[in-house]
Amino acid sequence: MEKMNRFFWWCSGAHPDLLVKCPTETSKYVGIGATIFFTGVFAWMASAYALFTVFDNVWIAAGLGLVWGLMIFNLDRYIVSSMRKEGNFRKELLTALPRLILAVLISLVIAKPLEMKIFDKEIRGELTIMEQQTRTAQENEIRARYAEEQDVLRNDIAALKQEIVDKTRSRDELRRLAQQEADGTGGTMRRNPGPIYAIKKADADRVDQELTALTLRNEALIKEKVEAMIHNDSLITAEIQALDKQRLDGPAARMEALNRLTASSNAIWLANFFIVLLFIAVETAPVFVKLISPQGPYDHLLRIEEHAFEGQRAEELAKTNAMIKERNAGLPETEKAFLTDQLDMKLG
Repeated sequence: MEKMNRFFWWCSGAHPDLLVKCPTETSKYVGIGATIFFTGVFAWMASAYALFTVFDNVWIAAGLGLVWGLMIFNLDRYIVSSMRKEGNFRKELLTALPRLILAVLISLVIAKPLEMKIFDKEIRGELTIMEQQTRTAQENEIRARYAEEQDVLRNDIAALKQEIVDKTRSRDELRRLAQQEADGTGGTMRRNPGPIYAIKKADADRVDQELTALTLRNEALIKEKVEAMIHNDSLITAEIQALDKQRLDGPAARMEALNRLTASSNAIWLANFFIVLLFIAVETAPVFVKLISPQGPYDHLLRIEEHAFEGQRAEELAKTNAMIKERNAGLPETEKAFLTDQLDMKLG
């Protein structure tokens, strides 16, 4: 038990020689040290998992995560040990502010892998939707490349068919007029296929011949254009089949899926927010424990020790200055005054 207490004292950055003089403070610094230690352990585990999602190798992730955890542990130990309880909360908070800002940044980075693990099922479903959307976009892009040519061919076919329809209507109309002239229901209103009927019949026959020639020509052109459209359709089908089925499963794709989920679901957004808050709370715990802890006997003893050192330092500086002044007493008054001013300035 004693060894564990001393280990946590060391983690807190406290001086064991001073702590043994303050029995009431030992438990407090065991708690502070344990908080720093377990924050480092948590940072190691979280960063190791985050790195595992990148490298997909347990040993690399564990090794780099250990380096990260030790860095966080050392940083917390340094900040907590350098904070002095002087009853000035604002000054203490300013000292801890860089660590608090760093904790927020670290939490935002480290929390992401855990969020993606917690919402893994939802992310996989969203990734499937994203894959389908990507596939659809690629297919639409392929079809768009051929769309203009297909539209031109389709319009040409429609125009060729319309020419045949128009010519057929013209021939039918001429035939109707010739028939009416023959049976007396139109034209001269005489039932006698005379010269006028012959003229109208000749016009109808001429247009019928034109229709036959037009039909042969247009049907050949229509066949060519239909074959061109079929060929383009086969090219489109071949290009679509040649598309690789992309599996979106990388970190960037999973983060994009999580962002889409948080944007569309308030429940997931809130869960995501509270996970980040949890990481911030854990990361800032050592500093806040030190900030909220009351000033105790250990802090007074530490101040006495540091004050004694500062006093000894000032005393040694004063003695050194006196020796220098005595050694240079024979200098001219101007140089002596300059030297005295410089020494007094250094002494502070």
